[in-house]
Amino acid sequence: MRLFVAADLPECAKEAIAELRFELPAARWVPVEQLHLTLRFIGEVDPATFQLIRKALAAVPVEGFSLTLRGVGHFPPGKHPRVLWVGMDPSPPLIRMQQHIEGTMRELGIPGEERRFSPHITLARLQDAPVSAVNAFEARHQAFACPPFEVREFHLYSSVLSGKGATHRREATYHHKGA
Repeated sequence: MRLFVAADLPECAKEAIAELRFELPAARWVPVEQLHLTLRFIGEVDPATFQLIRKALAAVPVEGFSLTLRGVGHFPPGKHPRVLWVGMDPSPPLIRMQQHIEGTMRELGIPGEERRFSPHITLARLQDAPVSAVNAFEARHQAFACPPFEVREFHLYSSVLSGKGATHRREATYHHKGA
């Protein structure tokens, strides 16, 4: 089973992001219904490990916080663009929640991420997209912003890859205790 942990976006944020989706050739756009903020990619696990992860994530504190999506960019920075993303304003509560999730995974013996956590919403995957077109897209949408929204929960998802892309299924939800 292939797993990841994510926070979902409200419909208003998904609709705002969807308006960006048609201006770049050679982009494989993430389906609007699958837009999310990945907090931790876990990868393939066996059924016993899945149950351990599902249970352990219940101990992660969810304090509830406001998040504002802002700006667009690409990964890897300074190299040929492979992923187009929507960014967000800095959020210490988001970072704390992600660090708790990361610590929980390490306690379970799941190797840590190699890259530093960089909060973003993946908008599209790029294959041979002209750098000039990506730069123009980013320049046109550098002022992109969504109204703030509340994050009061996160989810454990499973993901099945196919030739048509990934299919995600929510396996568990973890709420802010005051929610």
